[in-house]
Amino acid sequence: MTRPARFQAPAVVVALWLGTGVATGQPRELIIRNGTIITDAGTVQGDLRIRNGLIDEIGERLTAGSSAREIDADGLLVLPGGVDPHVHLGGNWVDDYTSGSAAALAGGITTISNFVTVRGDQVAEAMAQAATQVEREAIADVILHPIIGDPDPVTPQLEALAASGHTSLKVFMVRPSFDRDVPGFLNLLVTARDTGILTMLHCEDAAIVSTTAERFIAEGRGALRYYPDARPVLAEVVATQRAVAFSEATGAPIYLVHLSSERALRVAEEAQARGLPVYVETRPIYLHLTRERFEGPDAGLYMGQPPLRTQQDQDALWDGIARGTIHTIGTDHVAYTREQKLDPEQNVQRHRAGMNNLQVMRPMLYSDGVRTGRITVEQFVALTATNPAKLFGLYPAKGTIAVGADADLVIWDPDETRTIRNEDALSNTGFSIHAGREVTGWPVMTIRRGEVVYENGRVTGAAGSGRLAPRQRWQAPDLP
Repeated sequence: MTRPARFQAPAVVVALWLGTGVATGQPRELIIRNGTIITDAGTVQGDLRIRNGLIDEIGERLTAGSSAREIDADGLLVLPGGVDPHVHLGGNWVDDYTSGSAAALAGGITTISNFVTVRGDQVAEAMAQAATQVEREAIADVILHPIIGDPDPVTPQLEALAASGHTSLKVFMVRPSFDRDVPGFLNLLVTARDTGILTMLHCEDAAIVSTTAERFIAEGRGALRYYPDARPVLAEVVATQRAVAFSEATGAPIYLVHLSSERALRVAEEAQARGLPVYVETRPIYLHLTRERFEGPDAGLYMGQPPLRTQQDQDALWDGIARGTIHTIGTDHVAYTREQKLDPEQNVQRHRAGMNNLQVMRPMLYSDGVRTGRITVEQFVALTATNPAKLFGLYPAKGTIAVGADADLVIWDPDETRTIRNEDALSNTGFSIHAGREVTGWPVMTIRRGEVVYENGRVTGAAGSGRLAPRQRWQAPDLP
């Protein structure tokens, strides 16, 4: 019987990134023995049988076939594979679907959600091109969110978009063109509602962001240390208020990405209390870092949109997570090299926003959340797997451990302590902003659709073995 090994000191490596995309040498049957099986609903001790990529049976002392591989999970947790609802791969960034998948799988994430830029009315073309890249490069499974900049030519295409299996889209309220096109975006929201598509919104007010940054630069305060005030909380609050009003006016469900502040959270919570379909995501940087990072010489490493906030904001976000008013954690993974992030030409208006988080998001949330008692392990599973699967039309195939579900699983050592190191980063960035942090709770094995794709510190899945995950149209989810 195989015992997942504890992590060893040598750097994490990738064993197989190139190949046919077909799993080789994988048994048709896996048995996971004696694990503590965790879902968002509770915990059970027992065995799991995996056949042909699906969970076939859950029970005690399951009988293994002669060709089955048996994995000993005694003393370990068995979690659903993570679902990251917010990732940026390809384009001008240094991570593609292969390196992004590798980082995700090493961090216990089996499904990643990438954004696709749509030019004009070219929705079908953009999505088809992205699907081809997924087929060629991905190891993790993938869903796609189109980014809509011009609503009028896209709105008539939403039914075809949903019929092709893409049941979400994103709108940037922070772009200067948004205010000009508000009537069109409201029509887009109505049609998205009627076709079963969830609308994701980046909530920052374009006018406040642009004019405040311009004023800071004119006053000689363009350096990055001024960034949190040059991109103020007020911009997020105003945009969140408008987003809620748009949802109320149209009846459309909305998903607020990477919420960063207490004030914006209170706006969302008030809407939720009135029964509006308002769902909230936050991201790791707001849970583990605060605005003081901008005072140092490496401020560029921490640039994000919105900026890092205060300790009070961070505490409010953790409280929202614990109370269930924040529903998901998305990495907002954006891959730049350290040199790019530290470009001295950057200022409060022009900068490289984003950082890589796929590999450490779940371990850090477990360490700072579950281990400290801020959240339960069931809430951890809900935030990082079940809730995003429900919101984005993947459940019950993904995001849970149940008979008939995809065998997307993570065997997790709750007591393993590692120090995050740059040399272990599988992102092509080659570094982590959290290097030097000691974190307790790590994946020791990741299984994607029944295939062991990460084991003993090695990513073993082949590029091209990931796939676009089938999705359902929007249905109001039952969230804890």
